[in-house]
Amino acid sequence: MRRRSRSVLIALALAMALTACGKKGPPEPPEDEKVTYPRTYPSR
Repeated sequence: MRRRSRSVLIALALAMALTACGKKGPPEPPEDEKVTYPRTYPSR
């Protein structure tokens, strides 16, 4: 009984961790701001 409940808790923790890290897409800049990236940086 104890082993089964531990297995269920581990499975739930893994499932929650996997659903929490979902990425919806690439980040998009706000519509009213000018995009300044990528830009070149001065080299010495």
